[in-house]
Amino acid sequence: MNRNEFIDKLQRTLAGGLNCNQVADNVRYYQDYIDTEIRKGRSEADVLAGLGDPRLLAKSIIEANKHAGVNEGTNRGYDEEMTADSSYGSENRREGAYYDTTSGNSRMFRVPGWLILLIVTVVVILIIGVAFSLISVLAPIIIPILIVILLIRIFRDNT
Repeated sequence: MNRNEFIDKLQRTLAGGLNCNQVADNVRYYQDYIDTEIRKGRSEADVLAGLGDPRLLAKSIIEANKHAGVNEGTNRGYDEEMTADSSYGSENRREGAYYDTTSGNSRMFRVPGWLILLIVTVVVILIIGVAFSLISVLAPIIIPILIVILLIRIFRDNT
């Protein structure tokens, strides 16, 4: 990843969680930091490797601002990047997170675990109910057929 890609990812991720002025201040800070380190003789690759993943860096900045009470945006950019980037691995994807795209702007919402358990339980009960109702409807047909098959086998074995 080069400097422009790093700054672009940092800026896009910060835009999902901070206001425009905060994004600009943070991007300017990291551009200056990279310039200063390069002037000191470090390579661009070393400086960027030292900073780490720009999305994680942005998430840390967003969380710090949230705890300081100055968070005015959403984490939409970060969450979208995390789920869209398959190189991140499944351990960083949010389980139980779903995206609402009907309104035109994607936003994440989480379904509580108890609700998922309730839905699964209701579905299982419905499936069992349907299975037993089918058995009760088909039993008057199946039982005589099975009795006839059993009788045929018994008479065949005796002869």
